[in-house]
Amino acid sequence: MSTHRKSEVRRISAPDIFQRKGGDPLVALTAYTAPMARLLDDACDLLLVGDSTGMVAHGFSSTVPVTLDMMILHGQAVMRGSRKAMVVIDLPFGSYEANPEAAYGAAVRVMKETGAQGVKVESGPTIPDTIRYLVDRGIPVMGHVGLCPQAVNIDGGFKAKGRTAAERQSVLAQAHAATEAGAFAIVVEGVAESLARGITKAIGAPTFGIGASAGCDGQILVTEDMLGMFEWTPKFVRRYANLASEITRAVGAYAEDVRARRFPAAAETYFNGTGQPPLLEAAPDQRLS
Repeated sequence: MSTHRKSEVRRISAPDIFQRKGGDPLVALTAYTAPMARLLDDACDLLLVGDSTGMVAHGFSSTVPVTLDMMILHGQAVMRGSRKAMVVIDLPFGSYEANPEAAYGAAVRVMKETGAQGVKVESGPTIPDTIRYLVDRGIPVMGHVGLCPQAVNIDGGFKAKGRTAAERQSVLAQAHAATEAGAFAIVVEGVAESLARGITKAIGAPTFGIGASAGCDGQILVTEDMLGMFEWTPKFVRRYANLASEITRAVGAYAEDVRARRFPAAAETYFNGTGQPPLLEAAPDQRLS
């Protein structure tokens, strides 16, 4: 895909997302690499470079160990691989909670070093002030209420929200506060269906459900979950493929061919004694000259 073609496409922006409230459902998925972003871009309105990369790509047991440098590196890759979808990058645990100024410093690094169109923060008592501080300084912010993965140590695990009246009221209040502070959209994760529908109806910003409700303004999933890359997936995930088994099959076939010396064959060998170039055509991004 040429650089010229990329320049012809206008990226979806925060105002574009905000104006979709109550309209056609918004489509979002996570992305951490350029190849995956390229595959997802045409189908998605928004690509989230989630700190879920800590669990999906780095093997951590939670998102807590993820660093700002890691998020920037993944964000740069996703920006290189996409051209249309809005790209939002999670601010990782510890990079924004101390005060709005710290959040601004982290967000500025993300925006400058990746070129992304916004950042996402998880809810907490001090977060509305932080959202307002960032938005007032030109940084689009996506909120996140309900199950907040960065709070795993406080919650004692990844626990759905909305089981009690007090909990429901708290999550709803957080969604209101984030929207009133200027968030252009809100991720609603792991809450009772009625609560998700109530939040979506009550606030002016569009909601992206994940383990929430079809009544949200849009949906988001971890891409590797919906592609069946892991043995276990959460209850709220629908598997649209089973790539783990397909990869296992392909790798097994490759291993058998190598051990039997069936690979590489003549067609995959450079200058194999015939004096002719290899039969395979070079891919546009080939790394071997």
